[in-house]
Amino acid sequence: MLILIADDDPLQRELLGGFLEHQGYRVLAAADGDAALKLFQREPVQLVLLDQRMPGLTGERLLAELKALNPLVRAVMITAYGAVDTAVSVMKLGADDFLEKPVDLQILLEKVRHIEQEVAVGEDVAAVAETLDDDAPAPVAIIGQGPAMREVLSLVRRVADSPWGVLIRGETGTGKELIARLIHQLGSRAAAPFVEVNCAAIPENLFESELFGHEKGAFTGAARQRRGRFELADGGTLFLDEVGELPAALQSKLLRALQEQRITRVGGEADIPLDVRVVAATNRDLRALVDAGDFREDLYFRLNVLEIELPPLRHRREDIPALAGHFIARDARTPMQLPAETLDLLVKYAWPGNVRELEHVIQRGVTLARGSVLRAADLPPELRRAENTGAGQLQERLDAVERELLATALDRADWVQTHAAGALGISERVLRYKMVKHGLRRREG
Repeated sequence: MLILIADDDPLQRELLGGFLEHQGYRVLAAADGDAALKLFQREPVQLVLLDQRMPGLTGERLLAELKALNPLVRAVMITAYGAVDTAVSVMKLGADDFLEKPVDLQILLEKVRHIEQEVAVGEDVAAVAETLDDDAPAPVAIIGQGPAMREVLSLVRRVADSPWGVLIRGETGTGKELIARLIHQLGSRAAAPFVEVNCAAIPENLFESELFGHEKGAFTGAARQRRGRFELADGGTLFLDEVGELPAALQSKLLRALQEQRITRVGGEADIPLDVRVVAATNRDLRALVDAGDFREDLYFRLNVLEIELPPLRHRREDIPALAGHFIARDARTPMQLPAETLDLLVKYAWPGNVRELEHVIQRGVTLARGSVLRAADLPPELRRAENTGAGQLQERLDAVERELLATALDRADWVQTHAAGALGISERVLRYKMVKHGLRRREG
């Protein structure tokens, strides 16, 4: 990552630049805002560390110029005024973070590494979007820009071209099949078949024939030779949905097929070599099934070389407006508005059925709606009941608990935000947002 330091203090520039170069980063340095702006226009800078107080072009004005040139550039403001009010003001200007003087180099490194990770995830997500067919509608799997799904899409991009097995974990309705198709579409096997097997929907006595095929006369009713799903997926991807439902008797045969990349049809004698990549999905805890003796451990490790966990919709509420808008645009016969009252109900609901349930709710709503507005009355009764049976009171209680947790963590960390955020398992950016939300600030004396 290329970092630009803009600071009129030569000792500060030398200290920060030398430290970051020692950590393996490429660094450019400028003594004032005008020089920094010229360097930024010439070089592919990804992160800017800028002093808030500089002669000429101040830190705030420089940040505005940089954001006008590249809205995606990341910035950390260095300030002598480390109060929460100052933090909020620089964040509103577009800074991602801020540092107090004198700069703690360890805190600086933590912030830089965090931003570097976010930049890498953003590049992965952009690459996913660019790879998809521009003429095709966006897959539901890539709708939403919340951090949870951005991390998922970053993983999808990185595993897509790997030959290893992928296990997708997630509750029912989270979009596991869509992610499996996205992995296939982004990989080198995209032109080859994508073949799906729903392990929960095939009777056990037919499962071996479904997977591996059968020869004519192999059993009663086998009037002709039939290729199984493995053969149909040759050269491409075999998607084993709900793999946790795989019968115990078939697990060893599936393991052999994965290990040897060959199968034998039911009633046949010849081995058939194959080139198949397997992506599996489950809403069950396979590790627990292994511990209980209901799933082979060696098969678990073969399937779970790479793992992607899909968050439930209640853990990515920030994506609900975009998903709802997508389903409305897709399913409404004429343009339809989504008023704030209706959207508020959608965002607050727990969504036990996840994205699939949201999709069905929108389909119902646009069908029943009168006119061009999707009203709260058009939503299913359970969504309205959730609002009328204490959802507001519950939110108040949750806010009170959250405020207490934040205050306790800050007190224990002596109000060092980096340490408090680490103890809470959240980023400093989220911590500062929540501090402002709850009006938390350190009392003097």
